[in-house]
Amino acid sequence: MKQLELLLCVMVLSLVAMGQNNISLPTGTSLTVKLENNLATYSSKTGDPFSARVTEAVLLDGKTVIPIGATVQGRVTQVSEPRRIQGISTIGIFPEALVMPDGQRFVLSASLTDTDLDNGTSVNNEGQFKGVGRSGEDLAEIGIGTGGGMLIGGLADGGKGAVIGGAIGATAAVVHWLGKKKSASLPAGTQLVMELSRPLEMTATTPGQ
Repeated sequence: MKQLELLLCVMVLSLVAMGQNNISLPTGTSLTVKLENNLATYSSKTGDPFSARVTEAVLLDGKTVIPIGATVQGRVTQVSEPRRIQGISTIGIFPEALVMPDGQRFVLSASLTDTDLDNGTSVNNEGQFKGVGRSGEDLAEIGIGTGGGMLIGGLADGGKGAVIGGAIGATAAVVHWLGKKKSASLPAGTQLVMELSRPLEMTATTPGQ
């Protein structure tokens, strides 16, 4: 009888331990991380890796589940840099793994929701980081370029020269606009906020597996 009671106690303790080692963070849980490498539309390519360090512990029922120092790893899924004035540069990233400080690795499905950059950039509903678009100053600059070109062309060759000069001036202004800092850029050290798009199942594994 005592052996049976002992066996039952062992089974109960085992079940409790299993429950403690199998944690599920719900969809919508936020992760605040700091980017460890530079991402930019002018230098990054689709498939490039990125990593970010967790800067705020994630709690569940008052207990730390993901500690500060854990790493989020992923890859770049989209790089778009416009060739036309109305386009906006875009970077898409896909977080795909969470690596704990002890080496345990878990499959991660999350999307970017926000950054700490305050320069006119944004994150859309698809989790894509958007650079700065055109502004009134840009349009005014293009207008000045067009007008200046028309003036120079008109002085050189009358009406026909004005049309040609205007086209040249507009082209030069657009090229200049595209050459300005309109690329989407996420420098190392940028704070990123990510949100789980699926529950994060954290079943204890052997470190490194």
